[in-house]
Amino acid sequence: MSLAPTLLQRLKNPDVFRSIDRPPGLPKFEGAATFDVFNPASGEVIATLPAMGQAEAAEAIRTAYEAQGRWAGLTARERSEYLWRWHQLIVTHTDDLAAILTAEMGKPLAEAKSEVSHAAAYLQWYAEEANRIYGETFSAPSNDRRMFVIKQPIGVVGAITPWNFPASMVARKISPALAAGCAVVLKPAEQTPLVAAAMFALAAEAGFPQGVVNIIFAARGDEVGRELCANPKVRKISFTGSTEVGRLLMRQCADQVKKVSLELGGNAPFIVFDDADIDEAVSGAIQAKFRNAGQTCVSANRIYVQDGVHDLFVEKFVRKLADLKVGDGFELGVSVGPLIDGQALSKIEAHLADAVEKGGEVLAGGKRIGTGTFFEPTVLTGVTAEMRIAQEETFGPLAPIIRFTDGDEIIRQANETIYGLAAYFFTSNLKRAWSVAEALEFGMVGMNTGRMSSEAAPFGGVKQSGIGREGSRHGLEEYLEMKYICMGGL
Repeated sequence: MSLAPTLLQRLKNPDVFRSIDRPPGLPKFEGAATFDVFNPASGEVIATLPAMGQAEAAEAIRTAYEAQGRWAGLTARERSEYLWRWHQLIVTHTDDLAAILTAEMGKPLAEAKSEVSHAAAYLQWYAEEANRIYGETFSAPSNDRRMFVIKQPIGVVGAITPWNFPASMVARKISPALAAGCAVVLKPAEQTPLVAAAMFALAAEAGFPQGVVNIIFAARGDEVGRELCANPKVRKISFTGSTEVGRLLMRQCADQVKKVSLELGGNAPFIVFDDADIDEAVSGAIQAKFRNAGQTCVSANRIYVQDGVHDLFVEKFVRKLADLKVGDGFELGVSVGPLIDGQALSKIEAHLADAVEKGGEVLAGGKRIGTGTFFEPTVLTGVTAEMRIAQEETFGPLAPIIRFTDGDEIIRQANETIYGLAAYFFTSNLKRAWSVAEALEFGMVGMNTGRMSSEAAPFGGVKQSGIGREGSRHGLEEYLEMKYICMGGL
């Protein structure tokens, strides 16, 4: 049976959440308030969900806390097998999950399928990493004692995921937590909760024990977020979203000195030096700027191009925009979908208006398309550091190009931001490649590539772009506590 139509049919009826046949992992919902989930391409209501709050969050946390000890008590191999089964089910249902994702978020169907595959890759990776949680032994100062370290799960984890990658972010947070032996309570973004619900349905099919994976739907996340931060049964918060909300969560966790992992905003520079392969740089910039309609935290936000190749780069970049088709993500050949909502659209228009007022020139695009939240891929030149577009994260298909002369000075400009998530640069000079990669104050650097995310690599930023890392073996460590044991009397 196809997962997508069955799930969406059930989610159109909020009464299902008050029945014993409610979707797996959800606490019972006694309230009356609901909220709608929209397709951003059409404005159609595709589901009506319960607006859960503090009471449901507390119940989900209690359930996870009761399951925590049993889950942590399993062997690493047993936890690995659950993750493997979940991975295989997601692979089997890729088309259905991608259809749900496109319906609620708007990204092109091919891109949605790629994201679901990325989510499955995280589950596969941590199914394997579950078996690689190692301790240490140390040389003791005397022969009558032994000293060693073991690693144990931190406990119940509260995970809060964003709307722009609603499948892969769920897997990236939950799979290492489960591998480490932690039970999880997830609050997905209110704009895109459906693919998470579908993934949890598959987790139930994979046989995860009751209470190990729990999900909360909320129209406004602040009430649920406060409960996750304040409840002492939750030992860690993992959040992906804005820097502003990340600061708030840190403050709310401070009284309990609760461990946090934060993947926050970015203001990624994309630097093209005059010795770069221009065709490769253009392709990389298109990918880094317009993937997911520019709605990614690692999107190229400031494109710096050196004098010697500036005009050629701009010419080829603008010409390449003709290959981008904007439209409903379900339409054949579409490569740029809608923005998530009207607020996102207004932000792009505000950044564009500010830049034009201060001397920027629109070379391509610059307008809304139709009556929805579609916006033309846009190229802007004559951009200066004083413009909002150079200082703030735009989160849309707006590419500002900034001309530069001095290679050393541009590194200073690139680093002159409170953010430090991702950076990109293109060069064919090996000496420059190493010096620039080391000088950029960012947690991730793409050298001669516009895309670098992988389940095998650590994802995260420095400065006000976050704390901690996701993915790779380092992502597993975020959910483990180190315990030193000293055994005497030997």
